[in-house]
Parts: sequence; structure tokens; C-alpha cells
Amino acid sequence: MITKKETVAMLLAGGQGSRLHLLTERIAKPAVPFGGKYRIIDFPLSNCVNSGIDTVGVLTQYQPLALNEYIGNGQPWDLDRTYGGVTTLPPYQGQKRADWYKGTANAIYQNIQFIDRYDPDYVVILSGDHIYKMDYAEMIENHKKNGADCTIAVFDVPLSEASRFGIMTTDSEMRITEFAEKPKEPKSTKASMGVYVFSKDKLVSYLEADEADENSSNDFGKNIIPAMLAAGEKLFAFEFSGYWKDVGTIDSLWESNMDLLGKRPALNLRDGEWRVLSRNEALPPHFVGQGAVITNSIVTEGCEIYGTVINSVLSEGVVVERGAIVKDSVILGKVVIKADATVDYSVIDADTVVGKGASVGKEIANSKGITLLGGGLKVPDNVSVPDGVICDNKMLKELAANK
Repeated sequence: MITKKETVAMLLAGGQGSRLHLLTERIAKPAVPFGGKYRIIDFPLSNCVNSGIDTVGVLTQYQPLALNEYIGNGQPWDLDRTYGGVTTLPPYQGQKRADWYKGTANAIYQNIQFIDRYDPDYVVILSGDHIYKMDYAEMIENHKKNGADCTIAVFDVPLSEASRFGIMTTDSEMRITEFAEKPKEPKSTKASMGVYVFSKDKLVSYLEADEADENSSNDFGKNIIPAMLAAGEKLFAFEFSGYWKDVGTIDSLWESNMDLLGKRPALNLRDGEWRVLSRNEALPPHFVGQGAVITNSIVTEGCEIYGTVINSVLSEGVVVERGAIVKDSVILGKVVIKADATVDYSVIDADTVVGKGASVGKEIANSKGITLLGGGLKVPDNVSVPDGVICDNKMLKELAANK
């Protein structure tokens, strides 16, 4: 006999993440490393487990290999269940045709069969590219109390930034009266977080109607939510006041990593009551050599520090040689910063080597922007990579030739 699940979560993790440039050339955005030892997808997965949701479908599409391998059987998140647990859901060959996911709504529509398997009362729909810690159980309880058809998590943003988001207007009881996708003149500062709780039957009904509409973009923000509002369905907003960051750009990814630093970080990953879980290979403790200096930084297992690291986040296996200086930067796995090199205000992808005496980026005060250095590169000795550029192998060759 199949046991009914009250709630199933559907995690949209198939985005290309083109605004992260070189970081997502070979992996999907949710698989991008974050905070030294995590991946972006660790946050919604950990939120599900901490919220008591043990059945999660992860919808993959773009460059899924690394993400599929990382998720595996779900064991690190306690999602290796005989019934339920975590399941990756790529596009597949149906009886009549095979389709890529055409939009967020179409992706869920193509997996209604997965949802039906557990006969849930509620479906939580999540984005796989946000950094936050949130108790979805509170939102579900709020949904029940209001007798809602759909509840949307909202985050208060500055009015100057509201036009970047889907914006909700609500009445005194938080019932949504108006929704505008990226409005030029926003009437509210309640921004959609891309976190939804739907009553399952309503969700399926609107997904089927949306799929039948040939003119639809098959998107929750553009189509499903406006259609439900127009039909007079009960839509409520759920206010979230914790830390939340859309890390869809190099700037926002860098900023969110910097938010981990300090005695009272904006996002505390050392909170034992709400653990962020991850899959990590077993690595030796990091080593700090004689004369090394580390200030206000996160240094992950397997790192070797002989130089200076200031206000930075270092992933596993990074080596900073003697005389090298890393400042205000995010360094991904197994990067080597050779002796007397400097790295300022930069993001460096995995497996890159910065040669002796080379420089990457500039200090924040004088910089034109964050420098992004691609993965698997070798910066020649004494070569300078300018600030504010996206540097690949072609640019490196040009810089070396002009040295």
C-alpha cells in the first residue's frame, strides 16, 4: 500500500545561469560552489529537510551531469529514502514526443505523474539558485490557515530595486490583490522569492489549462499567477524577513560570499540549529604555514596557506604560496596562487594556477568591477589580469603576448 505524502517539493534546477558566464559553461547554476564547501543547491535541499519535507523532485536540464552526481542518492541531506527521498527529473521521451522544459510551469506540468505518485495535499515549488535559510513548514501552515489556493513567499526590497522582481500588492490580511512581473513603476516592495505553496488540485488544474494555451510562455510569474488572480482564486503572500539572495550574477555571488564573513555575518552558516548540509569529499584539515596571515576569511579543508588571505572565501584544496596576497575574493576548489602573486576583488574558478608575481584584479576602492578568471587556466608569471574583465584562455594568451 502506497503511503500518502502531505507535501512534495519540486526544485527547479535546470537553469543555464548565463549571467554567471564562465562559472556555468560546464555545470548548471545550482551546482556552482558557494561559501567554501557548499553548492547553491545545498540551501533549498537543506531547507526541505529542516522543514520536514522528505520527498523532493529536482528538475534538471542544462549541463546536468555534475549536478546529478552531486545529488546522488540524497544521503548527505537524509533524503536516501525507500519511499520518497530525492529524485532527479530530467526531460524525457514521452509516448508522443520528447520536449525540453519550455518554462517553469511546463517543467512542473511534465512531471505531474511524479507528483501524483505521492498524492500530496500540497506542492512546494522552489528555485535552485537562491541562498537562504527558510522554514517551509511555517509557510505551509500559513497556507492552511488562510484556506489558500496558492501562497507566495515575499521579501521586502528597496523601491529602487523593485522593478527587477515580480511584485505583489496585498490587502490588510496579506491576500494578493495584484501581481506585476518586473513593473516599471512598482506599487509595492513585496518581491516574489520564487517560493510557492500550491494546493495540489488547483496547481494541476492551472498547469493543464496553461499547457493547452499555445500563446503561453509556460511560466509561473508570467502566466500561472496572473491567471489565478484573474479567476479570483485565493492567493496569499507569506512575508520572509531572513537573509535571501538571488546569486544569478557574478556581483551577487561575490556579495553573498562576503556576507558570510565577520563576527556577526549576515548569513550564519555556523548555526547548529539549522544546518546547511552538503556532499564533500574527505579532505585533510587545512594547513597554515609559519608567517601566514589570515584575516576575516573562510578557509575550507585541504587548503594550504603560506601567504596572506584577507576578507576572502576559499574552497577546498586552495594553495596560497609564500608572499602571495588574496584579498576580497572568492577562490574555488584547487586553485594555486603562486609566490608573490596578488588577487584582489576577484572570483577564480576551480583548478586555475596564478603564476609567480602575477596580479588578478584591483582593490575595491580603485576597481572597475569584479574580475572573473575561468577554470583550468594558467596565468603566466608576472602577467596582470585587468580589473572588471571576464578572463578566459584567449584573453590570457593576448595578455601574455603583450607583457
